[in-house]
Amino acid sequence: MASLGLQFLRVGIAGFALTAISSAQMSVTLTPSLPSPAPVATMITWNASVPDSPAGTIWYRFRVREGGGDYTVIRDYGPLASLDWTAADHEGLYEVEVSAKNRQTGELAATSSVYQMLSRVGSAGPVISPTSHPLVFLYSALCPGGSRMKVQFQAWEGAIQETPFKECQAGRSINFYLAGLRSNTAYTARHIIDARGQLTTGPDILFGMGQQATGLFTETVLQPPATQISSPILLGSSLNGSVAHDLEGNVVWYTNNGIYTVTRAEDGGYFWGVIESQQLDVSQQVIRKFDLVGMTVLETNAARVNEQLAAMGRRPITGFHHEARTLPDGRIAALAGVEQILTDVQGPGPVDVLGDMIVVLDSNLNVVWTWDAFDHLDVTRTAVLGETCGPVSACAPFYLAKAANDWTHGNALQQTPDGELLYSSRHQDWLIKVSYRNGTGDGHVIWRLGKDGDFQINSTDPWPWFSHQHDGNFELSDPSALLVFDDGNTRVASIGGHSRGQVFKLDEQNRIASFILNADLGVFSLAVGSAQLLPDHNYHFDAGFVPEGKGVAYSIEVDGAGHIVYEAKANAILYRTFRMTNLYTPN
Repeated sequence: MASLGLQFLRVGIAGFALTAISSAQMSVTLTPSLPSPAPVATMITWNASVPDSPAGTIWYRFRVREGGGDYTVIRDYGPLASLDWTAADHEGLYEVEVSAKNRQTGELAATSSVYQMLSRVGSAGPVISPTSHPLVFLYSALCPGGSRMKVQFQAWEGAIQETPFKECQAGRSINFYLAGLRSNTAYTARHIIDARGQLTTGPDILFGMGQQATGLFTETVLQPPATQISSPILLGSSLNGSVAHDLEGNVVWYTNNGIYTVTRAEDGGYFWGVIESQQLDVSQQVIRKFDLVGMTVLETNAARVNEQLAAMGRRPITGFHHEARTLPDGRIAALAGVEQILTDVQGPGPVDVLGDMIVVLDSNLNVVWTWDAFDHLDVTRTAVLGETCGPVSACAPFYLAKAANDWTHGNALQQTPDGELLYSSRHQDWLIKVSYRNGTGDGHVIWRLGKDGDFQINSTDPWPWFSHQHDGNFELSDPSALLVFDDGNTRVASIGGHSRGQVFKLDEQNRIASFILNADLGVFSLAVGSAQLLPDHNYHFDAGFVPEGKGVAYSIEVDGAGHIVYEAKANAILYRTFRMTNLYTPN
């Protein structure tokens, strides 16, 4: 610190210790797009700048805290110099900090700014306000400390939707995003206060009539749902963002923040997404958690992760792809590309081979555990169908050559009920159980499920095993039941047929698998897909890339016997689709 000639300025404001840190050579400024104060949920753009810095040399990290508490990382060090942020739960004083780092010299500078968010609630009672998202509104009300509140809302004669409960704080408003709304439709909303079991309902307030964006993909219902619907929202992730429809095909939400692919929906109205592109450098390959209005909650990039991997003695990653999610243990897991030039291994002479790394981070985006396919899989076992990467491909980013062998092409991760990791390798035709042990595992392969793997299968099907599969996942209610979407590329190339929705009963001790469900879905998906158990014990599958025209997707619900009970067709390729209870509850 002393070698940088750091100077400190501390100013106490309402419990904050404001700190500006600069060096003799470098300082950073932080400017909000609107002056303080502003009402709760007003989106503020925070712009950082380091004067006279050469282009591309400065990285920025943004953190936020309330009332002098602990900082929370929003975006880790990267090239972006601005952040869209707001406080959407309560009014109060918030401190936004930016740290700047010169990547060439190692110099650091930081500054912070206090911003006051004001209550929207006046003497007239609860109020509903528009937000930065055209189909999301903000409900604001007061409730007594020690109680909790939720909000119900519905269109005329429509089904009731409701937010999760939030804990009330005496003397402060409480605020909820209302999402899952059709455009040009009137809604009513009311709050419910739960004071130790005593329920109080607020007045009905009319709102709505929001406008949806143009150019969104559409869902055409081919088979309407049954009268009883357990998960009435269909969220589809295209390769250019996501759109949520109701089961009649009406748009009720969409992403608006430039995310490429939504990988998972999470409780409370949060989502994980990925930005990946062969045309972007490593610092622009991103995983991001965001909320219903599209605001970034947590973000890092592959270049920042590579700094940490280098310090750990690990290989660098090329970018993130296919999966990012919060694990049950609270950590964050993401799939990333990793490549090596291997000589006379997967072809004559030097060949660029693209594999996978599993990266696990803590809530502050520190790398805490990794798994590298090059260290744990047989690199002489090439991609089953010989897939390669070129200038235009569905591969993770790669940089060492103009073409590469797409060796593993991972596409899903899940923490299993016993604390290990389930990893789906599309081009090995395997689901692989990895020793994670809740973060203490050594990464060895526990078993491989699929053709030529470690399990025998009880089936008379001439080709029972999945191939080029997506979204393998264990049922949390039954740890012996495993779901998977069987794209079927290897099988279809050999004997023809369609993609399948499969559920296996696994005897892990004896390495025996048998079918609970093996449903022919009537279409063949070249790639992508998802598999989901619904609350009513039906199953949802995404046949996400059916080669009709430029590519379409079918979202298909089947019952326990494999009969189709709901089907919708999207006019776009959909990486994953999710059936949701509402936009706050994944299923």
